[in-house]
Amino acid sequence: MLDQAQGKGSWREGAGSRHAVVVGGSLAGLLAAHVLAQHADKVTVVERDHYPDGPQPRPGVPQGRHAHVLLEGGQLALDSLLPGFMDRLRASGAPRVGQPSDMVQWQSGRWFRRTEATTYIYTGSRGQVEHLVRERVLANPRITTVTSTEAVGLVGDASRVRGVLLRRRGEGAAGQEQLTLEADLVLDASGRGSRASQWLAEIGAEPPHEETIDTGLAYASRIYHNKSSHLGTNALAYYVFPNPSQVYSGGVLPLEDGRYLVILAGLRGSEPPTDEEGFTAFAARFPHPLIHDWLREAEPDTPPFGFRRTSNLRRRYDLPGRRPAGFLAVGDALCTFNPIYGQGMAVAAMSAVALRDALADVRRTATTRRVQQALFEASRQAWDISAGADRKMPGAVGNAVAPRAVDKPAGWYLSRVQQRYPGDPVVGPAFRSVLTLTSPLTSLFAPKVARAVLFGPVPDTPAEPPMNRETAAG
Repeated sequence: MLDQAQGKGSWREGAGSRHAVVVGGSLAGLLAAHVLAQHADKVTVVERDHYPDGPQPRPGVPQGRHAHVLLEGGQLALDSLLPGFMDRLRASGAPRVGQPSDMVQWQSGRWFRRTEATTYIYTGSRGQVEHLVRERVLANPRITTVTSTEAVGLVGDASRVRGVLLRRRGEGAAGQEQLTLEADLVLDASGRGSRASQWLAEIGAEPPHEETIDTGLAYASRIYHNKSSHLGTNALAYYVFPNPSQVYSGGVLPLEDGRYLVILAGLRGSEPPTDEEGFTAFAARFPHPLIHDWLREAEPDTPPFGFRRTSNLRRRYDLPGRRPAGFLAVGDALCTFNPIYGQGMAVAAMSAVALRDALADVRRTATTRRVQQALFEASRQAWDISAGADRKMPGAVGNAVAPRAVDKPAGWYLSRVQQRYPGDPVVGPAFRSVLTLTSPLTSLFAPKVARAVLFGPVPDTPAEPPMNRETAAG
């Protein structure tokens, strides 16, 4: 299977029965298993909890009850991996929100013009997306699942991983011995709380360096239904985005069943409460009463749920180190972002595409390090966006908070981009394509965009929330 960085040969050149184990049945894990099944004779997905029967929140997903959006970069990746997936998602009722046409949006002191959409996001529940992915991926006879079982260590040594140690969970599992599941490749998709650094140290290998940025952001979510016809607007969603001078954020997003998920967020020391009165009152801190008014008219269907683990964390498996062949990390086990930016599902899908392309590239040997570098690159832009924004927030802490030499000139240029983003017909679409992970950051320096950023005026934007879309002549 995958050889070490200095080794000869690769998974593609292996002989005999080949077995891959994916630790974690998350979106990232399922999509990786789908890719690995094209190269392995058998793929086993080890999931510490059990899968729900339908599109309900999966146990063990820490933010499963909270807001999730599927950015356009993730949509394209999912359709590439599972052709026709987005048609299936649309048919299941997932709301499709055009930006900027379908969203009343405030950021950096300005309301966005609601001009024709240049990108779309899907705002249905994570449970819905995962259910549809499970349906497709687990239909493959090469892929099997072991649920209610957790990985507790690796088998092998510093030169090669040869399997994973497992332990059953649940009633009657206490005191059971560890089981060994042999494998030619172990892929860690166990999420933000991955213990792979400890596992690597236990077999004599070198754990990865970790980069962290933490603003202390916490959020709370609650599901509502609303009979007030959107407060007189034809918008599908509302959102207030944070910035260093206005640290409260949140919004109202439609779900697939006709209800709405409301998210409220604040930094360390200003966390949103999870009691009924406090939750509604918190929205009065926003720079406009629109969302607070919406909450006062809507009817709650669930209690508020809180979430506080929102730091950016990147594990640098791509860097040189004494690490074994046959071990990879993907998804949140590799790089996790502040969830407020909605990048996680998209990066999971884009990483699976990167894994597919790296393993299929006949021009280069698919060594462990080379494939891991491809996975790192798939998450780099999302990290630059999330970490770059959080680095500027008051009270941010972590070993990656310190500004870099490139930050000052880049920050000056990006501040001009952000001034023009809410209303400029050239800068707005370009910046949205970067934020939705469909264009590289370098596209902001294309000649047409750079002229508008450097020499164009800051366009006028609405003084009050734009309750209606602009017409073509508007």
